[in-house]
This record gives sequence, structure tokens and C-alpha cells, in this order.
Amino acid sequence: MEPELRDRIIYACVVGSRAFGLDTDTSDTDRRGCFLPSANRHWSMRAMPEQLVDDQEQECYWELEKFLRLALRANPNVLECLNSPIIEKTTPLAEEMLSMRQAFVSRRAYETYLGYADGQFRKLENAMRSTGEMTWPHAMHLLRLLYSGTRLMKEGQVFVDVSEKREFFLGVKRGEMSWEDLQRHRQQMTQDFEAALDSTSLPNEPDFDQVDEFLIRARRSVIDD
Repeated sequence: MEPELRDRIIYACVVGSRAFGLDTDTSDTDRRGCFLPSANRHWSMRAMPEQLVDDQEQECYWELEKFLRLALRANPNVLECLNSPIIEKTTPLAEEMLSMRQAFVSRRAYETYLGYADGQFRKLENAMRSTGEMTWPHAMHLLRLLYSGTRLMKEGQVFVDVSEKREFFLGVKRGEMSWEDLQRHRQQMTQDFEAALDSTSLPNEPDFDQVDEFLIRARRSVIDD
């Protein structure tokens, strides 16, 4: 991770099990966020990375424009990053970004959350075919995505902390559920998600113009850096 760009991180938070309220004594601490390069660095011929990654420290930070575009597409990982209950660093620009969280929320989240959940299910099926064993963390994330997506449709905002269902999700992670029970839960929670979509008050699309204006202001703010 380039030190010059690490210094340009404007937002950092904790994601994953600790943000979900599902951490245990052995849980890692995963950090995500975004960075805003100086204008000269952004305009230079040196390639600008879309992400700063430190695998050893389990950190990943997106370049601001990439971060905003992913959020507008309702990427679950980025929406959860924007709404993490554990924030470790913000700048005034980041505070402005956080104040407009609702600009990113739309019905698009139905397709992305469901798509990510289906991806977890395919991993489970592949593991069952190749090893005959369940990868229970994938099972937990599958159900958590469906639960969180349903709540988003119903309540109109992203809730990351799911500790109200902590024992249920940790039980799934420990393998305290049969393959048949998992499939039943998946089917019922998918139906609940679909019903929540039908009655949601969320707009069809995010507020692209508001986010675009913010990005322009952010770019202008670093011209003299």
C-alpha cells in the first residue's frame, strides 16, 4: 500500500462479524473505507489503483469515485461499509458523504443482495458436490444477506448490526442446522424478501445527481493539495 495514498484515506470503518454483532473471541478485525488522492496524483500518468489493499492487516480502501459508483450500484459490501456502526476515521468530506447515505439506497438492492446470497448458495452446492461437507460460514452469510436485504426493503435504510438474531446466525455458522433446514430457511427468507420488495417505499434508482455533485466538490477540494 503506497504511503502517499494511505495518507489520503478519508473514511475507515470496521466491517464483517464485528460490525454485524456476530463476533467471537477468534474473530478478525476487517477494515474498509475510501481514499481521495490529490489532484496532481489523480491527473498524473502514474496508474491510480482502484483499491488499496493490505492483506496482512485485513484492510481495503477504495478510491472515492470507485467507492461511490459501487454504492450507487447497491453493492452490499460498500453499502454496509457506508453504514458500519464502528467508524474509526472520518474527515469533513467523509462526514458529508455519510450524511447523504440515503442517496445510495434504492430498489436496486433487491437484485444485488439476492445475487450475493445466490453466490453464497452456489459455493455451498459446490462444496457439497466436491467434499460432501457444508461450509457453514457461507450458509450464515447467505441467510444474513437475505435477512438484511429484507429489513432494508421494509425499513428503507441499511442496518448492518444483526445482533438481535445473533444466536440464530452463530448457530448456523456452527453447523447446527441440516442441509434440508437451510434450504427451507433460504426459501422462506427469499419469499419474505420478495414480499418486502413489493411493499417497499424505496425509490427505483439512487440519487445519482446528488452523489455526482458531491464527487465534483471532493475533487475540487484537493486541487491545491
